[in-house]
Amino acid sequence: MTLPGPPLTPAATAHVDTFARDRLPPPEQLPALLFELPELQFPPRLNCAARLLDRWVEEGKGQRLCVQGATVRWTYAEFQATANRIAHVLVRQTGLVPGQRVLLRGANTPWLAACWFAVVKAGGIAVGSMPMLRARELAAIVDKAQISHALCDARLAEELALARAGCPTLQQVLHFGGEAQELEAAAVCMPAQFENIDTAAEDICLMAFTSGTTGVPKGTMHSHRDVMAACACWPPHVLRPRSDDVFIGSPPLAFTFGLGGLLLFPLSVGASTVLLEKATPDTLPAAVQGYGATVCFTAPTAYRAMAMAQIAARERGEAAPSLTTLRKCVSAGEALPAATRALWQQATNLTLIDGIGSTELLHIFISADEATARPGATGLPVPGYRAAILDEQGRELPPGQVGRLAIQGPTGCKYLDDPRQATYVQNGWNLTGDAYLVDPVDGQFVYQARTDDMIVSGGYNIAGPEVEAALLLHPAVAECGVVGVADEARGMVVKAFVVPKPGHEPGPALAQALQDFVKQTIAPYKYPRVLVFRSELPRTETGKLQRFKLKHLD
Repeated sequence: MTLPGPPLTPAATAHVDTFARDRLPPPEQLPALLFELPELQFPPRLNCAARLLDRWVEEGKGQRLCVQGATVRWTYAEFQATANRIAHVLVRQTGLVPGQRVLLRGANTPWLAACWFAVVKAGGIAVGSMPMLRARELAAIVDKAQISHALCDARLAEELALARAGCPTLQQVLHFGGEAQELEAAAVCMPAQFENIDTAAEDICLMAFTSGTTGVPKGTMHSHRDVMAACACWPPHVLRPRSDDVFIGSPPLAFTFGLGGLLLFPLSVGASTVLLEKATPDTLPAAVQGYGATVCFTAPTAYRAMAMAQIAARERGEAAPSLTTLRKCVSAGEALPAATRALWQQATNLTLIDGIGSTELLHIFISADEATARPGATGLPVPGYRAAILDEQGRELPPGQVGRLAIQGPTGCKYLDDPRQATYVQNGWNLTGDAYLVDPVDGQFVYQARTDDMIVSGGYNIAGPEVEAALLLHPAVAECGVVGVADEARGMVVKAFVVPKPGHEPGPALAQALQDFVKQTIAPYKYPRVLVFRSELPRTETGKLQRFKLKHLD
């Protein structure tokens, strides 16, 4: 079944504040939606909090472990009661009405997760924000989404207070944590039962903000149905989680990779999740051991760093945190180099599950499980989704040719009042901004680069991630990033930024060795003609390499 995804009619929505519905893209700019799988046939009235959380208590499984943190260990019944009490605070104390936007600000904690469910239960729209955002960035989000309420970790209150001074729509702010425990004190006085707002399946419940190359924030809008569709596609068909699994990882809940992997997906099967405020490659292995985690979500760079530490400890005869409880490890956020996949296999005997998703489509839409994973390839379209490689005219390209990745499925891009909708969605397809090809032999989708990151040098198209993957095969390379820089003779040349492993001295000799190594590993014309050594590379909070910053580094 293919639907054009028309806007809601006023009679269908439960939203009193219709800001989000009124700013959906026009019908002709909405992606085609696919609901071909039986599990994607959702009723017209749907509140995803009931499906993800409440049903386990109703089925008599409320005493099962649900969410853990540094100081909190909640069962499903306890987590539900906390979310219900916060929902009462939002409605009774702050006057939240369905459809209003609520900014959520905090590191990954059980309380932040409970706030997310409280907002959704009350019919509001949850708007996550990365903990490291400053006042200027927060103000842009508040202004764009016309946010009226905020639930904020007290330790992050300062930047929000600075932003609030210039944001007249933000009238209600409650803090949790800290000495005052403002939200906790209000919630403890509220009932543990809450009647969820009877939302329409297409009512928006989530806004996730992403920045494009211009840095202007784009708000992606997702409905209750979108949330449940994401839970019905990739997890059961690729991840295949169990109710006794313990999820853990590093991506923030404000990032849809983290929201899905560390909250929505575990609760969709009645499993438990561990929410860590700081989950670096140095601390995550010990947390895996301490909590007995079985499913891990993090970025390729973190897997590489953890694998190197495990192998180094083994070679020195030293003890390292045990990762033996892990049975599933998921990599996303950026391309997974073949060398990192191999290194993790060597360290843990586990095959990484790779995937590509986007904030615009909520989560992963192309992936491979352990049985079908192949070095250098991302995988196949997740059941429920279709994928194609298109040329600049929108025509489908044959296998082996590089083009624009286009996706259709039960979720799709709905930017909040943004002219860039017409660029992302064309002829019903979601154009992710990634350059891919389909392997002629096994049909797997193989990542080449971001479409705006392709390096055209001397008439050749060079994908930066391919050069990065070659460099990472060298034993002296800990991390690297590759970009194209202007060159008078060739138009562009390949420039590599390399972080050497300890014990390897940066300098001309190592640079020459790495350049020669790349020439021997991939086509010689792809080697980095410029190579710079650095102590670290610019990365986002989720571990994603910020290539646009590399372009401005010497």
